[in-house]
Amino acid sequence: MSQFPGGRDNLTDGPQRSYQVRPDELEGAVRETLSHQVAVARPLSVDPAGQAIRRANRIRRRRNAAGLALAAVTTVLLSAGMAQLGAETRRDGSPIVVIGDPGPTNRPLPTASVPGSAPSPKTSASLVFSETLVNADGRRLVLPDVGPAEHVQPLPSGGGWLVVGAPSTAGRSLWVVQDDGLVQVLLAGAGAIVLAPDSLQVAWRDGDDLLVAGVVGTQLIGAVRTPVPAAAEPVRFVADSVLVRLDPASAGHTLWRPGAGPLPEAIDQKSLNVYGRLPDGRLVGQVTTTDPGRTCLAILAPTRRLDPVRTGCGPDLSRDGVGGVSPDGRWLLVNGGSGTAGRSLLVDLQRLGPAATAVAAGPPMTGAVVWSDGTQASYLDGTGELVRVDVGQVRAGKPASPAAVPGVPAGERPILVQGF
Repeated sequence: MSQFPGGRDNLTDGPQRSYQVRPDELEGAVRETLSHQVAVARPLSVDPAGQAIRRANRIRRRRNAAGLALAAVTTVLLSAGMAQLGAETRRDGSPIVVIGDPGPTNRPLPTASVPGSAPSPKTSASLVFSETLVNADGRRLVLPDVGPAEHVQPLPSGGGWLVVGAPSTAGRSLWVVQDDGLVQVLLAGAGAIVLAPDSLQVAWRDGDDLLVAGVVGTQLIGAVRTPVPAAAEPVRFVADSVLVRLDPASAGHTLWRPGAGPLPEAIDQKSLNVYGRLPDGRLVGQVTTTDPGRTCLAILAPTRRLDPVRTGCGPDLSRDGVGGVSPDGRWLLVNGGSGTAGRSLLVDLQRLGPAATAVAAGPPMTGAVVWSDGTQASYLDGTGELVRVDVGQVRAGKPASPAAVPGVPAGERPILVQGF
């Protein structure tokens, strides 16, 4: 600081700073300074790329968690049943319900059947296992990549088939085979499987339970379950109910209506087989009598006890359960017993009574019976040949004769189906 008032601050003698700078020199100096600052790499306070990567990772983790949660909820709903009936029972093994294919392609899914495995001891000798379908006109269709089938029906919307696989040590499977070649599995490792006539529902045995679900596209939805006895199996659909046989080794059926409670305790003790349904809802079946070696035909009320309404004990019947009722409810095709020399029989249900009679219709039947109308029926005999029954001809004393299906190798027995 200055020691004297009014004196200068800088008392030293030195060169004075020159302020005589030309504008172009000043501009150049500023440019040079800015260029040096731009050239120097400075750390960013925010990393945009890192933020984007971290945000993507968080989104992916949230989506994966949501997908796993949805899959878990879906599995629980279908395993437990969207409408659960009765108390929960123990289930051995993994769930058998498969909801279509999460990534559908034209690849076939692996079959649950074990190659070379033999049918279960309870399998009837009348069942047919094949990969070849045949219709009443003799046309053939080979199923791709599903293995031997036990029963086949058209999909509800057409365009393919519902295929029940043959029994094996791994259980039965239910497949969807579409006309475009897509093959998907709906059930695997199940017990007995039966399909509703319109293919809109399926019933199956799973462990200690009986389940029913709807068929929508290539999925099973709305599963309902109920506990059943150890030997019980579904037999067929009767309207919205399921006919259940309590023990294949003895007589006795009951009707279970899903959503109306557990399996009824009151059952009939006489019915051996049920062949079909009349237009009014009543059933046509085979019942036992007081004579151990004799059975009768009966019209059964569609109640839990299947009470006989009318009985006819004339024809000698086989106990194999193969038979079919015409759409108008007039005729029954059924296999005769040993006293009929191994023939199929045609029975007039309108005349069913104490003196009921039957006429020979053709060779013994195997597999399904397909009625084209009220007077024309088809079935396969034991060698896999096609038999076409004309009611008028049979009543005139001319039983049907088998004919080989064109293109089917000798010894192969196809499965008879409706349509295609």
